[in-house]
Amino acid sequence: MVSPLLLRHFLTRSRQFFAGKEIVSRDYGGLFRYDYGRFYERTARLANVLAGLGVGPGDRVGTLAWNNHRHLELYFAVPCSGAVLHTLNIRLFRDQLVYVINHAADRVIFVDEDLLPVLEDVAGELKTVEHFVVMTDRKECPATRLAPVHLYEDLLAGAAPDYAFPEDMEENSAAAMCYTTATTGDPKGVVYSHRGLYLHSLAFLMADTIGLSERDCMLPVVPMFHANAWGLPFSAALAGSRQVFPGSRPTPADLAGLIETEKVTVAAGVPTVWMGLLELLEREEHDLSSLRVVVCGGSAAPRALLEAYDRRGITIVHAYGMTETSPLATVSRPVSRMDDWPADRRYQVRAKQGWLVPGLEMRVVDDQGREAPRDGRAMGELWLKGPWVADGYYRDPERSRETFADGWLHTSDIVTVDTDGFIAIVDRSKDLIKSGGEWISSVDLENCIMSHPAVAEAAVIAVPHPKWVERPLACVVLKAAYRDQVDEAALLEFLAGKVIRWWLPDRVVFLDEIPKTSVGKFSKKRLRELLERGEI
Repeated sequence: MVSPLLLRHFLTRSRQFFAGKEIVSRDYGGLFRYDYGRFYERTARLANVLAGLGVGPGDRVGTLAWNNHRHLELYFAVPCSGAVLHTLNIRLFRDQLVYVINHAADRVIFVDEDLLPVLEDVAGELKTVEHFVVMTDRKECPATRLAPVHLYEDLLAGAAPDYAFPEDMEENSAAAMCYTTATTGDPKGVVYSHRGLYLHSLAFLMADTIGLSERDCMLPVVPMFHANAWGLPFSAALAGSRQVFPGSRPTPADLAGLIETEKVTVAAGVPTVWMGLLELLEREEHDLSSLRVVVCGGSAAPRALLEAYDRRGITIVHAYGMTETSPLATVSRPVSRMDDWPADRRYQVRAKQGWLVPGLEMRVVDDQGREAPRDGRAMGELWLKGPWVADGYYRDPERSRETFADGWLHTSDIVTVDTDGFIAIVDRSKDLIKSGGEWISSVDLENCIMSHPAVAEAAVIAVPHPKWVERPLACVVLKAAYRDQVDEAALLEFLAGKVIRWWLPDRVVFLDEIPKTSVGKFSKKRLRELLERGEI
């Protein structure tokens, strides 16, 4: 049968089969609990609210919000009614936020209470926004300069609890969009179709990826404003998983508490999240035994991190993707033929980005335009294609031509592929260090540094050199217990037996923290700026 792949199916299935399954949200007033049945009713009310605000098919609806139950309702009410969900990155610079709202032409913006100042600061420069809706536990709307402004709960209370979600939308129509920041220039818009998100969600349910199921309790720490929290809220609703949302500005203690009390089985976030939680676990006792898997992506997870969690009985699974890939592209799970391998060899596999997820295709292309050998050594740029990979940037033909060519997404990630087909990211093309005609992988060097027990974080950047062209500079954050106890000489001595001699950093600088991007990755762009200004 010809049946369009629409997110509406996820919504109706969750009510039909999992109406009593719980959704938990860390809200401003504590923990909010309800179930998929009540979720469906509130989502239907919200769809009626959108229609009342004049939102029609194809209109963009912005959200400036944390990971919570109201944001989940928007995840479904907006696309399932025919509009387009535009998640706004709360950590964008001011001018970038203005740009993405105007560029997307958002008509309505839903905003969490504690993020009101962010919108108030830019409201006078927004050209298309007709309504602001405040999401809060309060009975009255907080004082704000935004206008016209509405209270989310009041709008829902006044809306009908039934809505006829359209069944005949085009499956390739836009469901959501997210902007990815660029090294130079304005952020780039990535549009996700119903069909792409549907198939991407199924990929998360596969046994050899994450195997998300009805039995799971899922905690997305990765922000819902970034690549749809890796698509996990959609996948969990499809599977009927219990969902737990960490709310506004969760700390490692908040995450540990939620995992422990709510018996979370699947959690997902970037490496810096799990580094922070690990530091807490080294100081305090928390029972996290319910976790069957921690999904780690966004940047390379150090092998030392995998080993540290293994010692606590927690398995970290490395995944890789981009905003342009919805984002799941690869997952690193050792396959059956590796079962008898020594632990060291299996860790080498688990620290890689892994196998390509079924449904996608890839090429690895060297600087001569040739397919790189799959020998684990030859490097090339990773190209991807597939049904949940974008085919261009929203209203940005010039940069689309640069990144999407001949039907492939050119990722700018430099990788190797071993004889087993496992991908390992060597570096972003702009972060590779060319020293004396040889390449140095900043990612590999960072992972070695972070295997030192005193190191909390490490980022490596290139610095100009009169003879070797470039040399590595290591920026290191020590764990609190080791401050003033470990110096440059000690770190270099530690590295000497682990990396080639000419990979050793020329200099190690110790920082209180490494600057992060809007989604929690190490910001090498910011480190390079600090270096140029002589501040490191």
